[in-house]
Formats: sequence, C-alpha cells, structure tokens
Amino acid sequence: MSAKQETTKAEHKTKKFGKSERSIPHHTQKAKKFYPAEDEAKPKKVRKSIHPARPRSTLQPGSVLILLAGRFRGKRVILLKHLPQGVLLVTGPFKVNGVPLRRVNARYVIATSSKVDLKGIDEKVVEKVGEEGYFTRDKAENKKGEEQFFAQGEKPEKKKVASARASDQKAVDHALLTNIKKEPHMIEYLGSSFSLRKGDRPHAMKF
Repeated sequence: MSAKQETTKAEHKTKKFGKSERSIPHHTQKAKKFYPAEDEAKPKKVRKSIHPARPRSTLQPGSVLILLAGRFRGKRVILLKHLPQGVLLVTGPFKVNGVPLRRVNARYVIATSSKVDLKGIDEKVVEKVGEEGYFTRDKAENKKGEEQFFAQGEKPEKKKVASARASDQKAVDHALLTNIKKEPHMIEYLGSSFSLRKGDRPHAMKF
C-alpha cells in the first residue's frame, strides 16, 4: 500500500445529514469505546541532558589543593590530572605528608595560589593510574561456618598494597620531589595540615 493511499484513508470524510454536513473522523482517530479499569503508568519524559563536567579555572594541574573531607582532610596535595565526572587525581607526595595517589571529588577541595612544576613525571604512569579499574580492590574471601566463628576474636589482617601501585607511587614522587626541592619552604608547606581555629574567618582568607 502506498503512502498516498494511507493519507487519504486517514482523512476525515464529510457526510450529509439532511441540509447539514458533518465531518466523520477515520476509524483510527476515533475514541476508544472501552478503557482499562486502572490507569496505566506512563514513563515521564526526561528533559535533562548530560553535560560534561567542567573543572573550575583554579583547578589546574600542578596546583596545591587542600582536602576538606575524607581520611586525609586538612592535608595539602598536588593535582596531577582531571578525571571524568569531576574527579581529580592527586598525590601528597606520599614521602612528604603520607597522602598516596588517590581520586578526590572536586567539590571537597580548596585550590591555593601555590603551584608545583610537573616536569619530569612520566605521563604513561599518570594515565595508567587514571584508568577506571586501577583503584578497584579484590574481593576478600568470605570465611564460612566454623572458621568465621573462631576468627571473631582475631585481629583483622592488614591490607597489603600491590607492588605495582607502590612502584607507580615511587615513580611519581621521585619526579615531584626534585621539583619541590627547588622551591623554598615548599616541603614544609606540603607537610603541614590546614585547620581552622577560634576566630578564623575562612571566607576572608586568601589561599
């Protein structure tokens, strides 16, 4: 059946009823005689569109950041790379303040005016660390039955760091430390932690 025939069928027909004329709709356009007893749930139209995360202008690679949340809150770290979904790849370095290579949400970070040169860092290592499955942990084997019952009083085993992650940390820290040592008081600055005391005004501070 051609498209022209379908359009002509769907058109309204005019019929005469005495002196008056009335347009009768096509059977496909007529209202239903029977309706379901319960209302059918219709999915809502999604009008939102996904936009790529735009980093703040102050969050540039090499800038020193202050962590506001998490295990290392108050520590000063160096920004290495922007990761997707507004996540930042940072490091302490580990030798200076004990902060390893880790991902941080950009919302819980204060950018400072001080910067560190990132020359000499192996970009392949940074790209490897920034990959999606780098920080995923292996699932621990669950003890069942009697083993789990008798292991309740024992101290949990310390989580061992993978040798590959340790070597990546050393490679990044070695290149960073050579650049940090060139700037005076930078090691002391990164080693100190940020905190607020009574009477401090964070909104008036210049970082």
